[in-house]
Amino acid sequence: MTERQIIKRGKEVIRIESEQISRLLSSINSDFVKAAQYIYECKGRVVLTGMGKSGLIARKIVATMNSTGTPAIYLHPADAFHGDLGMVRKEDVVILLSKSGETEDLLHLVPLLKRLGIKLISMTSNKDSKMARESDINLFIDVTEEACPLDLAPTSSTTATLAMGDALSVVLLEMRGFTEQDFASLHPGGSLGKRLSLRLEEIMAKGRQIPVVRESASLKDAIYEISSKRYGTTAVVDDSGKLSGIITDGDLRRLLEKTMEITHLQAKDIMNRSPKTITREVLASRALQLMENFKITSLIVVDENKGPEGIIHLHDLVNLGLKIR
Repeated sequence: MTERQIIKRGKEVIRIESEQISRLLSSINSDFVKAAQYIYECKGRVVLTGMGKSGLIARKIVATMNSTGTPAIYLHPADAFHGDLGMVRKEDVVILLSKSGETEDLLHLVPLLKRLGIKLISMTSNKDSKMARESDINLFIDVTEEACPLDLAPTSSTTATLAMGDALSVVLLEMRGFTEQDFASLHPGGSLGKRLSLRLEEIMAKGRQIPVVRESASLKDAIYEISSKRYGTTAVVDDSGKLSGIITDGDLRRLLEKTMEITHLQAKDIMNRSPKTITREVLASRALQLMENFKITSLIVVDENKGPEGIIHLHDLVNLGLKIR
């Protein structure tokens, strides 16, 4: 294939699959509402099952549901006949995935599941299939064309089934009132977990690490504090220890551009009296966003009395793997 043909075919696959997913809009109906309500009201878990590629999609839907507050497990149809059916309880809801709706391994499971009194939801591309008829609810995956030119490899159908699973998961998330804090508790690792749960009090520099001088400090002392603490800034406090301003290395450069007569100056003479500050309980991701918004590289963390109790630098956050949303 030429480069032109490869690009053309790649775009054609994306076009076909996007059009097939759009056909699902008509399947978001009263049956979809009932399916969501069944899952929301069930006291057990959602059990998803499917063979082959449908099984892989089932596993992905399980992962999405678990991460968004809906307990779910995957049951391999073949393993179900060799003991794994014991993991299913009458309080559960089972979702069966099959493009044709005639997958024998799944159809053999249906009477066993019905015997337990379990609610059955199927996702099929044939709403007149045996599986659709035997289920309490059928979510119709209305796919008329696979992206595979041979019409052999499941492509559009698996993508559309996954999209239906995402739709259910997100609706259930909102029905449960699932929050960012809930999500963070289930994703403690990696940059995602840090973005959602890491607070400044866990990572800010404290105590003697904080660059700070009195209002009456000489400019020489202020410069030394900025240089020695390596944050590019120093907090300036009044006699009570309350933050009254900051001095940055940028402030010093701008001062020296105007005059070299600086020996008589004190910190209070050149400090910025309206510094951007933050409190210790704020999420680190929020601090990063503020730095980006105000084009600054550090923030003084203040306590309830407006006294500096910490400092955080942009590099500290970036080195932790945090990114601007």
